[in-house]
Amino acid sequence: MTELLDDPRAAAQAAAEHLAAATGVERHDIALVLGSGWGGAADLIGETVAELPSTEVPGFAAPAVVGHVGTLRSIRVHGSGKHALVLGARTHLYEGRGVRAVVHGVRTAAAAGARTLVLTNGCGGLREEWTAGTPVLISDHINLTATSPVEGANFVDLTDLYSSRLRAVAREIDPSLPEGVYVQFRGPHYETPAEVRMAQRVGGDLVGMSTALEAIAAREAGLEVLGVSLVTNLAAGISATPLSHAEVIEAGQAAGPRISALLAAVVAKL
Repeated sequence: MTELLDDPRAAAQAAAEHLAAATGVERHDIALVLGSGWGGAADLIGETVAELPSTEVPGFAAPAVVGHVGTLRSIRVHGSGKHALVLGARTHLYEGRGVRAVVHGVRTAAAAGARTLVLTNGCGGLREEWTAGTPVLISDHINLTATSPVEGANFVDLTDLYSSRLRAVAREIDPSLPEGVYVQFRGPHYETPAEVRMAQRVGGDLVGMSTALEAIAAREAGLEVLGVSLVTNLAAGISATPLSHAEVIEAGQAAGPRISALLAAVVAKL
């Protein structure tokens, strides 16, 4: 049903209505996009009310990346009475389905009632002290995809896009969490050493292929955003070894218990 993306707002509304009917949950308060390494957090957040294959929900497709789950889960958060929508079916720009498909999950979350969005990813680190397995709060981003989910003369303000309030909540859980600027490239190839040096010189600390476009769409929809990256490897030219997706998955698995517990504790405070 991806043809619905020709009208992105109608697509999001259709997906949200399908979720409400299928889960029995009229409103989801929080939404989470779980990137590489972060999937285990869903099991710690609360009680799963319903889990749907992404292909059954209007506008969604099966994930194209190893390490991502192809489901949408409705979870009753422990002790709060709130419901979280966990989006395990992320679409990346490099898949060629267009920017509307990339941000469809975010827009669906907003249509489902969410006011807070947690975006996670696995990424390359530009600081040698951030070894594989280090979680980093995203303080800002640089969008190098040459596109935007915002259409028309709609001048969305991106000041404090990655909420300083929510970052402070995360640091209540773990005061040692560092912060950094995330740079989104288009992918799917990894960045060259020269591109990594460019990212450093323009103020980047992390590099990856997701998140920034989703965050922009979230701000347009009125959501408050928390972004957290998991450093899975040092970026090209900083790392002494060639990059591989297997390395990303391995680092995510090793860090999984720690970052899942961290994210669940943060969600409990939202």
